[in-house]
Amino acid sequence: MRKREENNNSKRNAPKAPLPFEKFRKQKPVESPLEQAVSRAVKAKIKSFKKGEEEILQNRQERERKRLYKTDSPEQVADTNMRLNKFLAHAGVASRRKADELIQTGKVSVNGKVVFEMGHRLNQGDKVHFEGKLLNPEPKVYVLLNKPKDYITTVSDERDRKTVMDLLEGVNEKLKDGKKVRLYPVGRLDRNTTGVLLFTNDGELAQQLIHPSSEVRKVYHVFLNKNLKSADLEKIAEGGVVLEDGIAEVDEIALPNPKNKAEIGIEIHSGKNRIVRRIFESLGYEVEKLDRVFFAGLTKKDLPRGRWRFLSEEEVRMLRHFTKGTVKPEGTPKKKPRKRFIKK
Repeated sequence: MRKREENNNSKRNAPKAPLPFEKFRKQKPVESPLEQAVSRAVKAKIKSFKKGEEEILQNRQERERKRLYKTDSPEQVADTNMRLNKFLAHAGVASRRKADELIQTGKVSVNGKVVFEMGHRLNQGDKVHFEGKLLNPEPKVYVLLNKPKDYITTVSDERDRKTVMDLLEGVNEKLKDGKKVRLYPVGRLDRNTTGVLLFTNDGELAQQLIHPSSEVRKVYHVFLNKNLKSADLEKIAEGGVVLEDGIAEVDEIALPNPKNKAEIGIEIHSGKNRIVRRIFESLGYEVEKLDRVFFAGLTKKDLPRGRWRFLSEEEVRMLRHFTKGTVKPEGTPKKKPRKRFIKK
């Protein structure tokens, strides 16, 4: 009897045999130190939101949704007392500021009559046309893409090159209400740059994200053709790099891998064209690879290269929180430069 119990105990304590094909299972990609730091920062930012603020934003969104979609007839697309430029922004045509310009050019008509007044307000049941096409407020859609190399960030290309829109096939098919939406990239990544790229039909939010006063954080993983000198690291961090369009402002620069000084992490908020590449090229370096790992609180974690996903409600609220009240009128004095840090 004792021998039988001992045999049973030994079987229980014996290490379990590996499951069939376990060693062939696909492993999750190992994150670099920079990506791990970015992920921790994003989690900390999300946790810092107060519950009360989240409920206020959620209730506001719900009220806005009900206000936009309370009519039953597809032709009664306008809500009572809504400004025309706001309606155009909700319909995904453009931001409110850009919509005012479109109204002035005579491209917008209400109930068959061209409207030039920017402050025009709509009545219940008004039919709004843009360039002869009846508009309906589209549901707001937010898509995140992990952009691969050799794709142009544009909606269409005259030379018939591959564009980022080619990678978004199937988005409309996965929408719950079956409506087709027109998505546009928020900002741009050049052809050889990879990483986080946001798409949306929310023209107002897109305008706020790319506006210079929003100071949206962007983190890039840079791979150079040679090690970065300490003097050049200091020069970049202290704002000593002067380009043809002004001083290159950098919020933070780091060496994520101390053993490899050709691998750099850099954080900026500037929206200048090719700013990261131009910074290093001006100092005699060649950027062999450039990957954006962070944009406005969004990362490419668990998103393979060339794939896309919808943003969660929490991520959308986070974007609105970042851009709330950030776009200021022209002439507003600039803030003092933020303190920069050097990590060696």
